[in-house]
Formats: sequence, structure tokens, C-alpha cells
Amino acid sequence: MKERIKKDLSDLMLVPGLSGHEDRVRRAIAERLNQMGIASSSDRLGNLIADFEGTGPSVMLFTHMDQLGFVVRKVEANGLLRLERLGGVPERALASQQVLVCVGEGRDVPGIIANKSHHATTPDEKYRVVPYKELYVDTGLASAKEVTEAGIKIGAPVVYAPNVVELANDRVGGTSVDDRAGCAVLLEVARTLKRRKSGPPVHLVFSVLEEFNLRGALPVAQKLAPDIAIQIDLMLASDTPDMEKGGDMKLGGGPGMSLYSFHGRGTLNGVIPHPALVSLFEETAKSQSIPLQRSAATGVLTDLSYVQLAGEGVASIDVGFPMRYSHSSLEVCDLGDLAALAQLLECALARIGADFSLDRDRYT
Repeated sequence: MKERIKKDLSDLMLVPGLSGHEDRVRRAIAERLNQMGIASSSDRLGNLIADFEGTGPSVMLFTHMDQLGFVVRKVEANGLLRLERLGGVPERALASQQVLVCVGEGRDVPGIIANKSHHATTPDEKYRVVPYKELYVDTGLASAKEVTEAGIKIGAPVVYAPNVVELANDRVGGTSVDDRAGCAVLLEVARTLKRRKSGPPVHLVFSVLEEFNLRGALPVAQKLAPDIAIQIDLMLASDTPDMEKGGDMKLGGGPGMSLYSFHGRGTLNGVIPHPALVSLFEETAKSQSIPLQRSAATGVLTDLSYVQLAGEGVASIDVGFPMRYSHSSLEVCDLGDLAALAQLLECALARIGADFSLDRDRYT
């Protein structure tokens, strides 16, 4: 299982898929599902859905395909590109990064976010984070005409240059661990659902537009009207010196379950999970001897925050994997955590029978 997840994760991280431009990623995932003999379909927004029949409460199990990045805002006369951020891109991590301007498969244009020559910086500049609107991308193209001829236009998607870094102890770094790792886990769950003989109705959803204000999954939830929604995403690892006060989530410590999330700004949204699902994952983890880490965090938000409000309300929970260096050009996860998360999800789904109760009073 771990090797399959590693391959799926590595392959998918090399496919660019800015939020709102996920089509290449969707096609890559749909092809993998097709190779398993699993039919899938997509909606107008580009969400990918695979349905598995069953009895009992229906489950929407989902993760997002898109990644954060930029769009071209302006083309200078000398061919340099100005960018607009798309998603929570940290400005302090941008200078000198390699990027990819996506104009079409086989035609993408590599570039570098410029960093002012060190020898020319003033003492004040050496310690200043340059706002993204002052940054520019150098593709080597020397005029606006050359840029246009290369297929680059205002609005063109730009992502960190796709990259995979194999680290020691089954750890992997990459440009979009968030959330191609979730996609790899969901593909592993799909293999099990294809073989199962019983269980609840499950709708696997690979969603779009999560990094663009969590927009993509809500129309799917409105259409499917699930009883239960389980969302897979990163959970902030707190096992590095800069994060040690943020919680107790360790890379390699097993999958995680969120007991509280709140953005704290902008949408002021978040998720407090349904007690029936907290109990389900706790009991499943115990029965399978899977270590289950717990998270309670401010500053974190997933598209489940909107999905939970679909229809008359959906019993919801966020589960996921510890990850270091979120929204950086290279994020890091542990393959063992991903494999354990897939096992946890497979076993938890198997415990949702026709008599599975979502009556809150039975759990509180």
C-alpha cells in the first residue's frame, strides 16, 4: 500500500493544477480510477465523482485536487511578468523560487521569481520581505511580443515548479503535498471500495477550488445530499522548533482527527465535528491499533466548513495527515501516516452499517 501511495503522490505532484485550473489533475486521477475499473464523472466546475452503491447513511468522502499559486497580472514591455496571488501564498517564501507558467501540456514556460542581486541591496533591504506586487518573473523571454508568442496571457496560471523530493525514513517533500497526498489516499480507498461486498453508499469526490475560498465542494454536496461528510486534508505538524507550541501533531505519529478548526479571519468559518463520527474514528483506530492524533487549531480551514451546512446539515469530520511547511514551495509528509490514514478510512467506512446512528444524544 505504501508504495502505491508513494507512486500516486509523486506522479500527481508533478501535474500542475492551480485552483480553477485543475483539469490536468482531474484527468490524471480519472485515468487511474479507470485503470481500476471504476467509473467517474465530472461536473461543470470540474469536480470528479466516483459512486459506490450500498445501504445505510450515505457518505461523501472527499479531498481537493487544486493547489495555490498565482495568475499573470501584467506583462512588462521587456517580457517580465507581474503576478497576482491565488490562495494563501506566503510572501516571505517567494523570492528566488522557480515557477511554471501553464499555457498547455508540453508548452508550459519555466520561470524564476526574481531576487534583487545581493551586491546591490541596501542594509534595510536585506531584512525586508518584498510584497508580491513588487516581485516579477523572469522567463528569459525578452519582450511582450515574445511572451505573447509563447502563449502567455494575462490570467495565465502560475505554480511553483512541480517537484518531488524523496527524504529519509519514508518522508516525501513536494510542491503540492496539500492536497495531492489526500488524493493519493483517496485512490487507495477507491481500490478497497471496488472490492467490497457490503457497506454504506460512498461518493468519492476530488474537489476543485478549495484554495480559492473553499468553493468547489459545496455544489457537489448540494447535489449528493449526503448524510455524512468526511474530508481529508493536511494537519499542521507541530514537531519542529517553530511549531512546538501549536499542538501535539507529529510527523510519523499516525493519521489525525480534527476536534476543532477555526479560520479566525476572513470567512470566520470552521468545523466542530459530529460526535458520532468522533466516536467512529476513535473506536476504529483502537480496534485496528492505529495511532490517532488529535488536532485543535485556529488558522486552519477546509471546504468541509461549507459542506457541513448543505441541505438540512451534514454530519461532518475532518481527518488527515501531519504535514510540515504548509503552503511553501516544498511541503513534507510521511508515507506511513498516509498508509495508516487509508487503512483507518477503509475500516471506518466498513463500520457504518444500516443501523449507524447520527442521533447526537447517543454520544453526548
